[in-house]
Amino acid sequence: MNATTAAAGHDPVHPMDETELADLQRRLLAWYRAHRRDLPWRRTRNPYHILVAEVMLQQTQVDRVIPKYHAFLARFPTIAALAAAPTAEVIRAWAGLGYNRRAVNLQRTAQAVVERHGGELPRDLNALLALPGIGRYTAGAIACFAYEQDVGIVDTNIRRVLHRLFIGPELPVPQATPRAIQALADRLVPPGEGYDWNQGLMEFGAVHCTARKPACVVCPLRSHCRAYPAIQAALAAAPGAAARREEPFVGSSRYYRGRVIAALRRLPAGAAVDLLTLGPQVRDDFSPAWLPWLYEVVAGLARDGLAQLAEERAAYDAGDPAAGDPGRLRVRLPH
Repeated sequence: MNATTAAAGHDPVHPMDETELADLQRRLLAWYRAHRRDLPWRRTRNPYHILVAEVMLQQTQVDRVIPKYHAFLARFPTIAALAAAPTAEVIRAWAGLGYNRRAVNLQRTAQAVVERHGGELPRDLNALLALPGIGRYTAGAIACFAYEQDVGIVDTNIRRVLHRLFIGPELPVPQATPRAIQALADRLVPPGEGYDWNQGLMEFGAVHCTARKPACVVCPLRSHCRAYPAIQAALAAAPGAAARREEPFVGSSRYYRGRVIAALRRLPAGAAVDLLTLGPQVRDDFSPAWLPWLYEVVAGLARDGLAQLAEERAAYDAGDPAAGDPGRLRVRLPH
C-alpha cells in the first residue's frame, strides 16, 4: 500500500504517484545524510539508551538533553540498575529536564522490562506497547532506532512535515486526525530505509521545516509540498506579524510543582521538610494562608509518584489550617 491509497471514509491525504513518492523519499534521505546532526543516541543501537533518549527528548530541547543523557546513563548504566534504584535518586538525576513525571514513568517501564522480559526490551511493537509508560511513538522509536524495523513513527516534527507535504497547512486546525497521520507514516517508510527515513523526517522538521519559520525558499521538497503556496501567501500577507507567544510558564501550576521538586532534591537522601519550611522556597510571597494551596500542590505530586507525604492527611486539614499542626505534615522525595 502506498501514499495513494485512501483509508475507509474521508482521507485528506493528497494522492502521490509512485514516481513522485520515490523522488520525495530520495530527496529527503539525501538531505538527511548531508545535514544530520551528530547526536549521541544516533551512535548506538542499545535499546535502553534509545529508550532513555526518547523519553528525555519529549518536550525538552536537544541541547539540554545531551549532557543529562550522558549523566543519566553513567548513573544508571543498565535497565536493571534503573529499575532497582530508589525513586528519589531517579528524580534527582532528572533535575534540569522538567516534566518530572517522565522520570517516574521511565523507571516504571524499566521495572516492567525486568519483571516481564528479563531486562531486555522486546522487539515486538505490541509487546513494547504493553509496557507501562510506552506509547505508540516511543514503541515505534525503539523498534526502529534500536532494532532497525521499518515502522512508521509520528512525533511533533514528523506530524508537521507529513501534514504539510501530503495535506496542506496544519494551522489553524489540522485537517487530518492523528490516526490518519499515523497510517500515512506507516505506508511511507521506504523498505530497508526505516532508520534514516524516520530520523530524516524528525531532523527536517526540527531544523528546516520548523513550526514558525519554515525554510521554504531553499526546501528540497518544495515541489511536493501541498502547504507551500498557502505558507507563502500567509507570509506575504503579514510580513511583519509577531510570532504568537505561549502562555507564560512562570506562575503556572507546572512552575510551582517544579519548584517543589527542586526544593526536595536539595534535601539529604531520605530527609523530609514540613510545609511551613518548604513554602518560602516555593513562592516569595508565602505565608500560612497559602498552606491549603501548598498542600494541594504536594498532594498532586504524591499522586503522580513524584513526592511522598510523611504524615497522614488527618494531621492537617487542608481546608482549615487551624484544624491541625501544619508542622506535622512533611514531604520528601519517594523512596
